[in-house]
Amino acid sequence: MPAEWEPHQGTILTWPHDEAHWPGLFEHVPGIIARMVKELEIGEEVHIVTHDAVVEESAKKEMSKAGVVGKNVHLHRIPSNFPWVRDHGPIVVKNEKGERIFLDWLFNAHGDQWKYDKDDKIPSQLASTLQFPVRQIDMVLEGGSIDVNGKGTLLTTENCLLNPNRNPSFSKEKIEQHLKENLGVTHILWLKEGIQGDDTSGHVDDLTRFVGPRTVVTVVQEDPNDPDFAPLQENLGRLKTMKDQDGNPLEIIPIAQPKPVYVSEHQPTKAKVTEKEGFRIPASYANFYIANECVLLPVWNDPKDADAISTLQKCFPGRRIVPIDSRILTWGFGSFHCLTQQQPK
Repeated sequence: MPAEWEPHQGTILTWPHDEAHWPGLFEHVPGIIARMVKELEIGEEVHIVTHDAVVEESAKKEMSKAGVVGKNVHLHRIPSNFPWVRDHGPIVVKNEKGERIFLDWLFNAHGDQWKYDKDDKIPSQLASTLQFPVRQIDMVLEGGSIDVNGKGTLLTTENCLLNPNRNPSFSKEKIEQHLKENLGVTHILWLKEGIQGDDTSGHVDDLTRFVGPRTVVTVVQEDPNDPDFAPLQENLGRLKTMKDQDGNPLEIIPIAQPKPVYVSEHQPTKAKVTEKEGFRIPASYANFYIANECVLLPVWNDPKDADAISTLQKCFPGRRIVPIDSRILTWGFGSFHCLTQQQPK
């Protein structure tokens, strides 16, 4: 599996259409997706899964309003449930000849949390549409639960991959075997827990990300009274002892978490009141997406936004850093990395 910063042919998205994740706020979400497409199309193809003709037409209108040129944008009418393509979409790997293969892992909606019968079928259907070979893998795995450096090292979390709501009959050794055999990694690094509000059992893409072959950015909490302080310190402590596939210690760049973000703080006056009001959402600067020409970075109307922008710009000096307010989007418990999946060149 290539690193995310390696050249892409394109980015895969699944267009949102179900209000279940954003009650009262859904009307704002398609415009955010369209903004993403506008930024992505500059440097690569954008392949968008659209649920049906109605969703396809809506996507076209939103992209037109956002100023999307559309030359590099391709719509594929495939039924879907939710837009988190990082988790339900294909993970694309390359074999020794450089040929690309779409991996179709099992998907159970982060531990059977919602109906996912359509999402689970998307990798194979998209592989057929794009005419790529597909490999079925008998293991539940979401793309947001792993991060790789493209050289043989993979980062993940115990709280997610070892959770009995994923692969209850698999030992840690069997999970590692599947990862090594199918992703071409040789070295697996285990962090522990995720952050508050994360409904994925602790995806690593809200915590720690490779930004170079042996360099990671990792979120830290500065307030010792915050519930995230101790788990993130635990992860930081582990990172300081970790080495890459060649035995080199990791270079660690901390990024401070924004102040806690709650649904009630950004709920429009006329929005439907739900049980989510007052719920802390998983606000993290780590859920960025590295595209060919830019980095889509979630920001939170917080003074720490500027530091996160500066840090990512230093990590990717040749790319535009595109900060986009993610407060409404992340009421759905995901951000830009969750909404994207790279297709390597």
